[in-house]
Amino acid sequence: MRKEDFIPATDQDLLAWLAQALGKLRADLAGYGVTEEELAELIDAGDDFRGAVTDALAAAAAAKAATACKKQRRERLETVLRKVKRHIKGHRGYTTAMGLDLGIVPPKHRFDLNTAKPDLAAIDQTGGVVRLTFTKYKSEGINIYCQREGDSGWVLVGRAAHSPWLDTRPLLQAGKAELRRYTAVYVRKDQEVGQFSNEVAVSCAP
Repeated sequence: MRKEDFIPATDQDLLAWLAQALGKLRADLAGYGVTEEELAELIDAGDDFRGAVTDALAAAAAAKAATACKKQRRERLETVLRKVKRHIKGHRGYTTAMGLDLGIVPPKHRFDLNTAKPDLAAIDQTGGVVRLTFTKYKSEGINIYCQREGDSGWVLVGRAAHSPWLDTRPLLQAGKAELRRYTAVYVRKDQEVGQFSNEVAVSCAP
């Protein structure tokens, strides 16, 4: 069984108890057998502790206020982030790969290059130039295939080590718009891996 201590457990109870005890000691110092030096030491220790309690209470109040301020500012930041996310996802050139790259779309599962397919996007830059974007992940890049009018099948048009990649081939007929279809596949150790991307169609303006 724990032995009871005469010293109060809480800081405020201790200070209140000390104030009463000092009042009684000052009134009859000799009767309690306490010396002037002991009384002075007790008063000094009490004042020192009271100051520490005051400082601790002020720090606790400041910490509470700082925590409330931090919470408010985080809520503001999250509101702005969600607004920017909506703006990015609403952009016509947005792809899931871009969202994953920015970290605004959490991955649903661990990325496996052996089964993955590139999330390809293409934007016409006019004059036959097409800008293609993708997420590289841990691959060496992608092989890009294209098919346009007159092609009997998919034609390898280049390997992109970094995104974006530009297809700068001129139009088949100068001044005439043409339709191009693109697909791509990841490359690792100079070998194609995974699945081909979904087909992307682009109308190339003169």
